[in-house]
Amino acid sequence: MSERALLGAAGVAGFLVVAELAGRAGLIPGVLPYLSDVLATAARLPMEAPFRADVLATLAACLSGLAIAIAVAVPAGLLFGTVPFMERSARPLVEFLRPIPSVSLIPLAVFLFPASHDAKTALIVYTCSWPLLINTMYGLSDVDPLAKETLRSFGFGQLAVVLRVSLPSAAPFIATGVRIAVSVTLIVAVSVELLAPGGGGIGAFLSLAGSANRVDRMLAATVWAGLIGLAANLLFTAGERRVFRWHHARTGGAS
Repeated sequence: MSERALLGAAGVAGFLVVAELAGRAGLIPGVLPYLSDVLATAARLPMEAPFRADVLATLAACLSGLAIAIAVAVPAGLLFGTVPFMERSARPLVEFLRPIPSVSLIPLAVFLFPASHDAKTALIVYTCSWPLLINTMYGLSDVDPLAKETLRSFGFGQLAVVLRVSLPSAAPFIATGVRIAVSVTLIVAVSVELLAPGGGGIGAFLSLAGSANRVDRMLAATVWAGLIGLAANLLFTAGERRVFRWHHARTGGAS
């Protein structure tokens, strides 16, 4: 295990010990359960079929929304990045829509898509599209112009230049956009589920636990949401580094 991983594990262990001792010493409000009780409840949750079904419902919305966002935003980024007229025309609209917080659109999404799964998917698509679009356009702007001119000199058209030079060169930046999108999918999905719990999901589980005054189950489900998000980010980051090792070596990001 690397030194960085050991330090991270030591930091987490230290936090858990301090939180447990603070609870035992009465420094944390009594309405909150001890951390050890929360962790024990979290360990039991995967054995409950309803919780597993809620986790799968959340993950299904995350995966479908992310896939749609990639299918829409990456081609749009390629179009805007290779056709300056299109980029200049779309830039004001992009800059207007991009800063709008996705949470503020939850009521609109629930109104337009009464089914909770559809509302989650639609909002995930909206939220994930921006980092994918911006990173694709940024990656295209970083392509070596000499490589494109060389291919054109051999008689290749604009589409061939995009597919053979621009897209491969921009792929690491697109992967970064996907990694950013992955980190927000779970946040958006759980947020929608908290306000529209009818379709199940981790947010629906939290709402049900809160209505039953089971704070330990609420916090345990939150722990699992964090672990799922951490695992997704670590897996994608590891895959990204492996696939684009050449890019990290060139930019000094490889170990």
